[in-house]
Amino acid sequence: MKVLFIVQGEGRGHLTQAITMERLLRSNGHEVVEVLVGKSESRRLPGFFSRSVHAPVRQFVSPNFLPTQANKRADLPRSVAYNLLKLPEYVESMCYIRHRIESTGAELVINFYELLTGLTYFFLRPRVPHVCIGHQYLFLHKDFKFPKANRLSLFFLNFFTKMTSIGAVRRLALSFRPMREDRERNITVVPPLLRADVFRQESGQGDYIHGYMVNSGFSESVMQWHKAHPRVPLRFFWDHWEEEPVKKIDDTLSFYQLDDVEFLRQMAGCKAYASTAGFESVCEAMYLEKPILMVPAHIEQECNAFDAERNGAGIIDENFNLSNLLDFADRYRPNGQFRRWAESAEYIILNEIERFESQNSFHHMYMVEEFV
Repeated sequence: MKVLFIVQGEGRGHLTQAITMERLLRSNGHEVVEVLVGKSESRRLPGFFSRSVHAPVRQFVSPNFLPTQANKRADLPRSVAYNLLKLPEYVESMCYIRHRIESTGAELVINFYELLTGLTYFFLRPRVPHVCIGHQYLFLHKDFKFPKANRLSLFFLNFFTKMTSIGAVRRLALSFRPMREDRERNITVVPPLLRADVFRQESGQGDYIHGYMVNSGFSESVMQWHKAHPRVPLRFFWDHWEEEPVKKIDDTLSFYQLDDVEFLRQMAGCKAYASTAGFESVCEAMYLEKPILMVPAHIEQECNAFDAERNGAGIIDENFNLSNLLDFADRYRPNGQFRRWAESAEYIILNEIERFESQNSFHHMYMVEEFV
C-alpha cells in the first residue's frame, strides 16, 4: 500500500510519531511515498527528522500558534490575527496538498494533526481516504476526563481537533492506557507511537534533571531555580535554533538544541524529567520509568498533563519549580501496565492501518468486475 504522510511541524511529538510510523509501515511491506510537513516563520524543521525519514520530505505553509511576548504560553488573540492575514497562503497550501496526494499515487493519507489536511478534504475533496492519528483525538472520546479548565479554551481545542479530522475514515487516538472504541465519534484508542530507540534504551539513575521546553521563554524560570540550587545538574533541550548547539551557562546548567538521539540518551540516564507536557516525551519518560514535572504551555498540554497525572506519571506545576520534582521523585512508583501497553503499539496500529488496504483491494476488485 502506498501511503502519504501530512505532519504538523510544531514541537517534536508529531514528527517523531511520523518517523516511527514510517519505520512500522516500511518493515511490513508498505511504501511511504512522501511526507508533507507544515512550516511557518517561527518553526524550523529539526535536522533529526530529515535524517531519520526515508521518503521525500516537502514543506508547505501552515497555521501555528504564536507565543506571548515572554515566549512561554500561546497567545490566542495574536495567533488568530496572524493566521487570518496568512489565509491566501493557506489556500495555496491546500491546493498543493491535494496536488501531492493525487500525483504521488497514494492509496492512503495519514494525517498527524495538521489542520490544513482536514480543510483540504472539506473544500477540495481528494478521493484518497485519510486516517488521523494523535493524542488529541482522545479528547473527543466520550469517556475522556478533562481538567478544570477554561470552557471556552476546551471548546476551541476540540473544535480545532475536529477540523483537522474532517473527512477522516478513522481517528486513531494515542492514549496512556487502553479504552474502549467510541464508534459514534469514529475513534479507536491505540498505544503511543514510541520510537524503536526508546525500547532499546537502558534506563539508569543519574544525578541530573533532564528537560524539554517547547517555548524557550521558560528558560528564565529554569535559570532562576538554578541560581538558588547551583549544585543540581540540569540539562534542558529547547526549540531555540538561533543559539549554538549547546549553550553552556555554567558547569551544572546547559541548554541543548533539539536532537532526538541525544535527547533520548540523556533522558535514559537522568534522575527526573521536566517538560511542557507534550504527549510524546511524557510517554518516553513513562516508559523509561522517570518521574515527571509537567508545566503546560497551552490548553492541549493541560489536558495531557491531567491525563498523565491520573496515570501516575508525575505532577503538574505552573513553573519549572524543580524542588517539587525532586520531592516527587522520592515517592515515585513506575506504571508497569504502561510499558506493556506501549509495547503492543506495533501490532495494534498496523492492524488498524491494514484494514484500509483490504478495503481498497476489495473496492478495486469490485470496480474491475463491474467494468468487465
